[in-house]
Amino acid sequence: MLPESPTVPSDETLSRLRERIFGFAASRLSREAAEDLAQETMLVLHEKYAHVAEPAELLPLAFQVIRFKMAAAVRKSARRGEARTIPVEDLPLASREADPERAAARSEMRQRLLAAVSGLGDRCKEMLRLKLEGRSFEEIRQHFQAASINTVYTWDARCRKALLERMGGNWEKEP
Repeated sequence: MLPESPTVPSDETLSRLRERIFGFAASRLSREAAEDLAQETMLVLHEKYAHVAEPAELLPLAFQVIRFKMAAAVRKSARRGEARTIPVEDLPLASREADPERAAARSEMRQRLLAAVSGLGDRCKEMLRLKLEGRSFEEIRQHFQAASINTVYTWDARCRKALLERMGGNWEKEP
């Protein structure tokens, strides 16, 4: 077996060095990120600092490189907004149906509204029907053959007022 060249660190030295820099990075970052940064650090040491073979020189150099790599990773993550993101797995699934409380409130409101509308006069019921169909006030005026559109405005205001009174003076049910 040939003796190793003094300019190339041994495999055992490199393996121990990688473990140390991985442990350092893993104590501050996620395991996956630490693996990547340790590998990048080893690559930098191999490509740019191949002439450094002494463990006493290699260890501080490796820690300096990993610190720079970690700082760059943190800056990159902050720049991309990755630190503020929420994993998709943690988000609740949206239901197409309304939540039970909202559905019950809507059902109660519908019942109250139907009861109030049933007590209105025929003209008010017809106006509400036309408005729900999306008809304009001019079209409603023509339907009722009113002389002025202001008459339709007045009828509308009176019908809304009557409906509100029949609903108890408030659109929402009071607690």
